[in-house]
Amino acid sequence: MANPKRRHSKARRDKRRAHDALPRQGLSNCPNCHERKLPHRVCPHCGYYKGREIVKVSAI
Repeated sequence: MANPKRRHSKARRDKRRAHDALPRQGLSNCPNCHERKLPHRVCPHCGYYKGREIVKVSAI
């Protein structure tokens, strides 16, 4: 098995890792309470999905 003869520089290592960052989540606005939420999911702030109340959210 071949082994590296010389060590790779930090610049070379960092160039390879340039594409490893996670993409930002695509958020949408809730049409009921206008808070940010993940698309196609029940709003965690008001509990509504597609204009209907799915989950009762208690006021904390």
